[in-house]
Amino acid sequence: MIAVVGGGIAGLAAAYRLQQQGHEVQVFEASDQVGGLAALYETPGDPIEKFYHHLSKSEETIVELAEELGVADRLEWRIGKNAYYVDGVVHPLDKPWEILAYPHMSVYDKFRLGMLTMEIDVRGGKPKFDTYDDLEAYEDVPIKQFLLDHTTRGVYENFFEPLLRAKFGSRMDDVSAAWLLGRIKFRGERDLLKGEYLGYFRGGFRPLLDALVDAVGRENITTDARVSEVDVDDGAVSAVTVETDSETQTHDTDSVVVAAMPNVLEDLVGYECDIDFQGAVCAVVTMDEPLTDTYWLNIGHEAPFGALIEHTNFVPPRRYGGQHLLYVASYIQDYDEWLWQADDEEVEDRWLSHIGDMFPEFDRDSVQEVRIARNPRAAPVYERGYLDLVVPYDLGQETVEGVYYAGMASRAQYPERSLNGGIVAGYECADRIDEKS
Repeated sequence: MIAVVGGGIAGLAAAYRLQQQGHEVQVFEASDQVGGLAALYETPGDPIEKFYHHLSKSEETIVELAEELGVADRLEWRIGKNAYYVDGVVHPLDKPWEILAYPHMSVYDKFRLGMLTMEIDVRGGKPKFDTYDDLEAYEDVPIKQFLLDHTTRGVYENFFEPLLRAKFGSRMDDVSAAWLLGRIKFRGERDLLKGEYLGYFRGGFRPLLDALVDAVGRENITTDARVSEVDVDDGAVSAVTVETDSETQTHDTDSVVVAAMPNVLEDLVGYECDIDFQGAVCAVVTMDEPLTDTYWLNIGHEAPFGALIEHTNFVPPRRYGGQHLLYVASYIQDYDEWLWQADDEEVEDRWLSHIGDMFPEFDRDSVQEVRIARNPRAAPVYERGYLDLVVPYDLGQETVEGVYYAGMASRAQYPERSLNGGIVAGYECADRIDEKS
């Protein structure tokens, strides 16, 4: 039997692949539901993820999995409208004429920004198309230095700097240019006259999760089950100890796939990971009416949150019983920050008050409900030299034989974390186990 620690998308993908290869698998999830960061809230219609999710056209493995599981017909590709809020004005930034009309950068700034997003290096006056192919070449380059060298100061100060501050806060100067280039490559297909296509399943990501759980077999998944110990015999994994509310059991196992945060890996087998993680606080605000007509609204000033993501400007509100659903999201770099220490009522009051400052027409009486989720390790900080810190899939040489890692600190989650990366990591571990069997 192979034990999988963690019932998020990576753990379920590893279990699914291993079963396809003929292995017996048991998944142990410490919380009360599978899905990890794709866990769900209920609405009068479809459920909605506690933390915002969508797919990019570049995420091919998750689409292939959906096809295998028979739910690809539920995947829709919709235009996600983007805008930038600066000095009290929402500036749409999808169509060429909207970008040209944006008043906070010069025409030359916009040209240089456009060339970078198309991965064309125009330094020296002669376009080059392969400058950005090797992300690892930019691993040790500070992101500010890169942007000043490859675009303009106007692009950095008036476009990227507020976004980096919202994303990484006090750690923004530590982030490598490789992360930014990876984000550019990660972004998907665009329609020049409409905007970027983003993927979302009818019914949210639940149909995919349910199909994956069914494929693995619900009898092979145990929730509210914490793996507290990995037993070793003659230098190799031999068993896991699993604690539930009612009992503690020991299960013989040939291998262990840790599909969880690296702190779980350290607790179980002593492997220390030096990657720093950000926490996240994310609210789903249920409203009677829309706030804007934009899906993703970046904020150009220092706000108590990082972005406003109006989900029902992407997926129509009729799917949610007519409710309008808005994500208010922010990352935290230090657990001593006010946002992490404040209770939900304090966060709700500060966030809604600031939305009222930004949009004077916003009526707080239209808010039906605010549900706040927190995750202490929602995303890595992609600092310079990050690749030297990733956790290997096969930890047989670093720990004991039979230990594998598919969590967010794996290579598949570089240069950006995603559900697709979780599936890739799960497959990578499964394939390595199968090769040795």
